[in-house]
Amino acid sequence: MPAPQTMFEKIWRQHAITVEEDETLLYVARCLIHEGSRHTFDRMDEEGRAAAEPDKVFAFSDHYVPTANRELGLDAIADPKIRNMIELLTINCKKHGIRHFNIDDDDQGILHVAGPEQGITLPGVLLVGADSHTATHGAFGNLSFGAGASEVYHIMVTQTLWQRKPKTMRIAIDGDLPFGVGAKDVILAIIAKIGHGGAAGHVIEYAGSTVEGMTMEQRMTVCNMSIEAGGRAGMMAPDDKTYDYLEGRPYAPKGDEWDTAVDYWRTLPSDEDATFDTEVSLDADAIAPMVTWGTNPEQALPITEQIPSPEDAGTEAGKSEISAALDYMGLKPGMAITDIPVDHVFIGSCTNGRMEDLRAAAEVAKLGKAKVPTWIVPGSTTIKREAEAEGLDRIFTEAGFEWHGAGCSLCTAINGDLLQPGQRCASTSNRNFKGRQGLGSRTHLVSPAMAAAAAITGKLTDVRTLTEEH
Repeated sequence: MPAPQTMFEKIWRQHAITVEEDETLLYVARCLIHEGSRHTFDRMDEEGRAAAEPDKVFAFSDHYVPTANRELGLDAIADPKIRNMIELLTINCKKHGIRHFNIDDDDQGILHVAGPEQGITLPGVLLVGADSHTATHGAFGNLSFGAGASEVYHIMVTQTLWQRKPKTMRIAIDGDLPFGVGAKDVILAIIAKIGHGGAAGHVIEYAGSTVEGMTMEQRMTVCNMSIEAGGRAGMMAPDDKTYDYLEGRPYAPKGDEWDTAVDYWRTLPSDEDATFDTEVSLDADAIAPMVTWGTNPEQALPITEQIPSPEDAGTEAGKSEISAALDYMGLKPGMAITDIPVDHVFIGSCTNGRMEDLRAAAEVAKLGKAKVPTWIVPGSTTIKREAEAEGLDRIFTEAGFEWHGAGCSLCTAINGDLLQPGQRCASTSNRNFKGRQGLGSRTHLVSPAMAAAAAITGKLTDVRTLTEEH
């Protein structure tokens, strides 16, 4: 009998073309790009090359598109450099015959949100994106990871990519999530436990009863931040929830091809006796609403805790890291996290800009009025339409939140949406690095419900205390 295989091993072998020394040439079934891929096209033009399989490449205008005054189209962009980025992608996609979800497309959105919505993301494929959070797509039972400009160029002209085979890590989360705890809290708890480099060199497979009980949107949130744990990719076994989500979507298989695909997809989960290089386990019952206090996602604690002291670290390097983080964030050891005021709230991104995220935030928004500027940015134009059909936009605006168009917005702060130096933001995005949301900005990563709670109280707040009162 063949040796038991992990899901990663099955997909890797299915896409391997040849091996030379310690690298494998892999066939790339899907390539996702955005406005930042201009250097790839420039090099293709210089060398007179065309896309090898343009029907396997999908482009999204997301990082640079404006999220305010979208009815003006490109006229909403004051900065000519930003406008040029969007126009260049349009020109290049037309030239190379690539499907482009442009600023005015009815299905425009963040590549890690709109891609799954369109059925571009499928189980069993190797999907590579020009963005580090491509791990999001692994929630569908595939191998998905980000690539740099030179790697994307290689994919564009050959539909292949050389890669060193990573190790495997299984993170098992079991039990029922407590009241007020969501998928964002799960992944922040994981990163706090293993560290922001804890999965370096590994592909993570998330497993356990908690994962099995998650919706597809929740699974995407967890896989999205695999990169913040240092992982090369994150993945989850496909199941009936996966197939129900995908069936009938524009780019998903149809008819007999659908049936054949599902039969294959059912063979993908890791074999029962498959072994992983590293095993990690978490008890879902012990997870609380999480907040980052420092300048990397590892520096996170339950909302009920206090800011740590450098003296809590066991090494001099650890002390220096905590001290530097506290200095940048303007915090003092021993402060209650719930005493930290915020200047701004951002609810959106490829981590938490989906319908379930907006619904969770809206439930909290009903309980009060925004005390600080709060932006709601849907992950796609499709989600924006669905949210408006449900009346979520009215709930937000009546609570004093700002309802925006779809895009990356304040997650990346490169489209004109940014914080001012010293401003503190409760954010549903994925990175709290120094200056991530604007020069000198301070970011606290939280779930959508926690972000909405901060909006109506003006400070980091345990959402459970609000919802229990109502």
